[in-house]
Amino acid sequence: MVTHVPAEAHGDERGALISFVEAQRGAVRRSVLGLTEEQAASRPSASELSLSGLVKHVAEVELNWLRMAQRRPNEKARTEETWGDSFRLVDGETVPETLAFWDDVAKQTEEFIRSVPSLDDTFPLPPAPWFPKDGAVSMRWLMMHLVEEIARHAGHADIIRESLDGKGAFDLVALEREQGL
Repeated sequence: MVTHVPAEAHGDERGALISFVEAQRGAVRRSVLGLTEEQAASRPSASELSLSGLVKHVAEVELNWLRMAQRRPNEKARTEETWGDSFRLVDGETVPETLAFWDDVAKQTEEFIRSVPSLDDTFPLPPAPWFPKDGAVSMRWLMMHLVEEIARHAGHADIIRESLDGKGAFDLVALEREQGL
């Protein structure tokens, strides 16, 4: 990680978890900094991943986990037929719109995590071959999982961005600071 995650207020575990999730979000967001829509959508490696697709994917994944924790329907739920669309911008979607969507999801996540009575509160996992039968996870687990999930894709984004124009994470942090973002 190329940015410093500030220490939470004394005893503020929620703040610490939110800060670590936000640090990983920042890494993915910076990956599209200064790129055109075409550059962000390009696939410069053997993978089918693009930067704009990664931004969309992590935003939708965060929303999905948030809705599971809230026990609410996911308005962006994917089917087997639409799963691929979670990795690419479609129907006129743009990088700025996708980033704004993710900003809203991030705000909702923080508000929800700060509002739950305890990080030990749990929610059920959906039936899936990779989840235990009748499994449940805590709000703490949710936040740690978001760190893991977003960080994994931040690494993908680093490789794709370097393949596009040679800019690494340190370069993008400097560019972000230059632009006052």
